[in-house]
Amino acid sequence: MERRHFLLSTAAAALPARTTLASPSDTVRVACVGVRNQGREHLRHYGKNPNVEIAAICDIDESVLNTRLSDVEKMGRKRPAAYTDIRKLLEDKSIDAISIATPNHNHTLQTVWACQAGKHVYVEKPCSHDMFEARQIVAAAKKYDRLVQHGTNSRSSGAAQDAVRQMKEGLIGDVYMARGLCFKWRDTIGHKPVEPVPAGVHYDLWLGPAPLHEFTQNRFHYNWHWFWEYGNGDFGNQGIHQVDVCRWGLGVKYPTKVSAIGGHFMFDDDQETPNTLLASYEFDKNGKKVMMEFEVRHWISNKEAGLGAGDSGCVGATFYGSKGYVSIDSEDFGKYRSFLGKAQEPGPSGTNMGDNWANFISAVRSGKHSDLNAPIEEGAISTTLVHLANISYRVGRTLNFDAESYSCVGDPEANAMFRRQYREPFVVPEKV
Repeated sequence: MERRHFLLSTAAAALPARTTLASPSDTVRVACVGVRNQGREHLRHYGKNPNVEIAAICDIDESVLNTRLSDVEKMGRKRPAAYTDIRKLLEDKSIDAISIATPNHNHTLQTVWACQAGKHVYVEKPCSHDMFEARQIVAAAKKYDRLVQHGTNSRSSGAAQDAVRQMKEGLIGDVYMARGLCFKWRDTIGHKPVEPVPAGVHYDLWLGPAPLHEFTQNRFHYNWHWFWEYGNGDFGNQGIHQVDVCRWGLGVKYPTKVSAIGGHFMFDDDQETPNTLLASYEFDKNGKKVMMEFEVRHWISNKEAGLGAGDSGCVGATFYGSKGYVSIDSEDFGKYRSFLGKAQEPGPSGTNMGDNWANFISAVRSGKHSDLNAPIEEGAISTTLVHLANISYRVGRTLNFDAESYSCVGDPEANAMFRRQYREPFVVPEKV
């Protein structure tokens, strides 16, 4: 490939921050990147917004790419431009925003590239693959004055917003603990052999910053979540939504202490990440200690606090206070409930899932960072909580985290896991 595609930052650094939309019709022109699974949701949400043009689609798997191009046409929309390399796409100055739903290990670098190219960004959760990247993605958004929305959809949920507001107003008194749950049915992935890269798959682009590894189906579509080189386990896949809600409702930022234990139980397969994890966090909030628990559990499980409907699992957040508790359900369309007093009498409740993508488009049109419901600054902090728990699990001990130095006190082994080794030329730069 031409070297210019690797060096977007050189040319883009001189770009002024765009304050108006590229389209003369004032329509937001969006490009969707990574469209097999969650990216399909991006297309669906933008496709129902009359003020959005899906201008381009990018995917490293040509079979997926061609299917999604046809899907957009079936919406009655014009066929988008097609790309397999995001760097080529970013050369199109008529595109206002990039919507990223690629695997986790590509999120930060692709967001940095897009900011450097003058694009606003919607980036899926978790926004970073490690602690270092969580800071770099925020730095890029700030330096290039871009609007970057994090894919923690609950931030746009009217129900979650109402629940958090009522807790701040004292609905359940002094809130001292939050408990996040990610109980989802995940079967074994088995063992898959090394095989040739499928036709039409641009595997080098898919790997991006990750080390070169021979192709297997388990390390590719979706199951990449369960390998440390690409994903962050189900804590980083589903759990990031709930940890963000927990942190939001507690009104805290970085923890002072993190401890996680767990394992990969029951199955003999290729999965590296734990399928059962119990993490505990301690926070200092205005001189008082508050705490958060988070539990990831696959396979057969129970319900808690009224969370979960039918066979959908049990996914959500529960807050405990001196006067009762509140549960926010992530699987049941953004529902929240409250239970008050020793008798646990039903209190205020509501259901409103909201639309994080519509909020992003509104913010891009207004140009106001304050209009974002899920700004990258908040998403990055929540993402670090996932990373710290995974690090604690991997080193096998409690971490004492110092937010000011952004490090684990007296733990060089843990700190060494804050930043991975990059495969050239796919490197998240020290200075964005």
